[in-house]
Amino acid sequence: MGQRIFIIGNAGSGKTWLAGELVRKLRAPVVHLDELHWLPNFAGERPRPERDRLVDAAAAGDSWIMEGIFGSILRQVLPRVTTLVWLDLSEEECVANLMQRGQTDGGTDAQFQELLDYARGYRLRRDHPNSFDGHWQLFDAFAVERARLLSRADAAQYLRTFGSA
Repeated sequence: MGQRIFIIGNAGSGKTWLAGELVRKLRAPVVHLDELHWLPNFAGERPRPERDRLVDAAAAGDSWIMEGIFGSILRQVLPRVTTLVWLDLSEEECVANLMQRGQTDGGTDAQFQELLDYARGYRLRRDHPNSFDGHWQLFDAFAVERARLLSRADAAQYLRTFGSA
């Protein structure tokens, strides 16, 4: 049985970067949940049944690295996850990362501003699966291998546990 790693965290926390680094080390396919959740060019959310089918198909593989903010999707695939990684960086660092990266995949300036506001509200949202509280509940209840990374240094140390690519 292969590794199935799910990476959660705030917008701008480095989930995509960490997934890319793990792909190089583990040679497992990567699943970017934004691609399954959003229609192309962020034209809106995919219909939930379609998104769920895409997620189920991606999670059916023996090995994968899945990354995204979506706690609801994590719940959907949790029985298949072998390792849960939570990038828990400060909102300030996440916003700075987003500003440095800029808008991606054809989104608008208004959508980018919404993303920045969303990242700033990570610890403020309550009863939401894509918030600090939602991620904490999922992480705390996960009984298999897990890692909570609070800084870039933590992420670099975590990557070293996988050896050289």
